Amino acid sequence: MNFPHAPERSNSAPGPQQAVSGEKPVPIDLLPFAAPLALLMCAAVGFITPGRRPRMLPRLAEASALVALVVAAISAGGLVLYGSGDSRLIGLHGIGLSLRLDAVSAVMFLLVSFIGWVVVRYTATYLDGEARQGAFTGWLCMTLASVLLLVLSGNLVQLVLAWIATSVFLHRLLLFYPERVAAQRAAAKKLVTARLGDAALIIAAALLALAYGTADIAQILSSARAGNGGGLAIAAAGFLAAAAILKSAQFPVHGWLTEAMETPTPVSALLHAGVINAGGFLLIRFADVMLLAPGILAVLVVVGGFTALFGGLVMLTQPAVKTSLAWSTVAQMGFMILECGLALFPLALLHIVAHSLYKAHSFLASGGAVDLIAANRRPGPVAIPKAGAVGRAFLLALAIYAVVGLGFGFVFQHKSPQAIALGAILIFGVAYMLAQGLADAAPRALTRRTIVYAVATSVSYFALQVLAVWLTSGVLPAAPAPGPLQWALIMLAVISFGLVAVVQAMFPLWAYHPAAAGLRVHLSNGFYANAVFDRLLRGWRLRKAT
Repeated sequence: MNFPHAPERSNSAPGPQQAVSGEKPVPIDLLPFAAPLALLMCAAVGFITPGRRPRMLPRLAEASALVALVVAAISAGGLVLYGSGDSRLIGLHGIGLSLRLDAVSAVMFLLVSFIGWVVVRYTATYLDGEARQGAFTGWLCMTLASVLLLVLSGNLVQLVLAWIATSVFLHRLLLFYPERVAAQRAAAKKLVTARLGDAALIIAAALLALAYGTADIAQILSSARAGNGGGLAIAAAGFLAAAAILKSAQFPVHGWLTEAMETPTPVSALLHAGVINAGGFLLIRFADVMLLAPGILAVLVVVGGFTALFGGLVMLTQPAVKTSLAWSTVAQMGFMILECGLALFPLALLHIVAHSLYKAHSFLASGGAVDLIAANRRPGPVAIPKAGAVGRAFLLALAIYAVVGLGFGFVFQHKSPQAIALGAILIFGVAYMLAQGLADAAPRALTRRTIVYAVATSVSYFALQVLAVWLTSGVLPAAPAPGPLQWALIMLAVISFGLVAVVQAMFPLWAYHPAAAGLRVHLSNGFYANAVFDRLLRGWRLRKAT
């Protein structure tokens, strides 16, 4: 395969996909298109045989997903050997299909195809015997194909169409059990937020095309990197942010995600294969454009940070496993938007990968986890940390962070203040884990294990951070020096996450106190933000189950 080389960045270190300056671009092989094509062909078979136990369809679906995964791996290998680049446009006048293969799209290509393959395999058993098993498999493959076309998009037209198609096909999966009231409510809310997000992306794409005179994403990013675009580019950044917020279930439009648990479990896992995190991908893809609008990035910090804190607190009060996981996803998507707002785009990409793999596995394994807990009728005593243990945990976590950070060149490699602050926020989660091991009733084995985990987490953070920055060098910009507003937001984020970490660590002490009972009820209902959203949508009338 012959790959063209992207323009070289003068302010970044060489990476594995860095361009070789002065080399004439040549069209790349169109092999990556084989991945969505295989899934679309399988979807057609599913719609032809939509009923129970369609003959050969489960094996065909698994084979199609495996083809997509193999194509993704080959494409990643081509990226390493030849560098990043774009394909020819299959169309006319800038309208059609084209590929952009670089570190960002290759990582997402591998992620989506791998999770898609796992979900398709799981679906064959999970939905065996369902009345519309074939149709479900068809819509599942259509959704995966749309996400692949989205992450591989080389032009704005393909990006917008794939973005819209992903929402349309997901809507059909959300209504797989149309008689379920919660599923109807979730689909109705998703329909409204998705159409608003689609409109925002269409406007953003039009503004970008006007600002840069092209629909080619590579040319747009190259011009934005040079500081071009003016007011139209800044306005486009605002609409890109709006589209990302609506797509990623940010407060206060998060309700559809927490109610989508009425859908089959494979759908919950599929959401993490580039669907719910497509908003983060959009911001990462247009990182150069977003840097032109510091005010928009500040809004992302506020919205994402609040959503992360809000979702993390509500998650603690949810009794159902899948609902708790859904609120965890709300929090994680908020944290991803926060990272983008801090201009830590390589870390946001790393977050997408880590969270998608972890959460997809959590949803697919949730049934087994419930059975395991139910079988353990006499669990051992729970070590509840008191104030002293929480204080010791935070001091120990900060000490681990400082020592490990110095070992990774904390000072000498000139880490950005944003990255250091993000590490501090992460270490608050480590402190929460340490608090369990430092509780008075905790056995020594638990204490030792939590300390080992804390050190491993800190080392992994710095190691993966270095890897993510290296892999995306030349493709994603480095975080700029923060101004007064950015410094204020960084301090606010660190303090807020620190206070919430303390509350989470001491949650078992006060959660069942009579004075906290009312707060617990309000918190478990998400302070009724979802009910307000229902009322604003004029209380969607749901037909009764027949």
